[in-house]
Amino acid sequence: MDKLVKKAQKGDEKAFLKLFQRFEKDIYRMAYVYVKNEGDALDVVQEVAYRSFKKIGTLKKPEYVKSWFIKIAVTCSIDVLRKSKKVIHLNPEYEEFIGKEEEDVSLSITLQDLMNQLDEDEKSIILLKYYKGYSFKEIAELLELPLGTAKSILYRALSKLRQKLKGVEM
Repeated sequence: MDKLVKKAQKGDEKAFLKLFQRFEKDIYRMAYVYVKNEGDALDVVQEVAYRSFKKIGTLKKPEYVKSWFIKIAVTCSIDVLRKSKKVIHLNPEYEEFIGKEEEDVSLSITLQDLMNQLDEDEKSIILLKYYKGYSFKEIAELLELPLGTAKSILYRALSKLRQKLKGVEM
């Protein structure tokens, strides 16, 4: 693997392509977890290919190439989410209907709903820790955070999730 990375860093396009294809599915899965649709996830994979090809020369430790690709995927996914955030203003005439609907709607909540209530850093750390199995040290390096900060963000996110779940139990 190290030889492939070094060849790619020297400008060997075939070596880069082989390297990228090796991690393409992991990149797609990580992107899909964030953007939640196939089209945007594929756009993220394409953007990761572009950015990583341009920056492969900056990768200092070839043994961390997978983490490097995942880091770029997280960054690109967050960029897509920021670009797609839309604010929908509610027409005041509809507010009374919403109140009536809430009385009839049975309570259902999913883990995804809970995750969507976390901020981007909290969501990233939970996904990397529990979905991808990264250690705290790896997460801190991926997100360029001090180790203690990564742990604090994770514990804060878990606390928020516990609070939200307690609110659901009736």
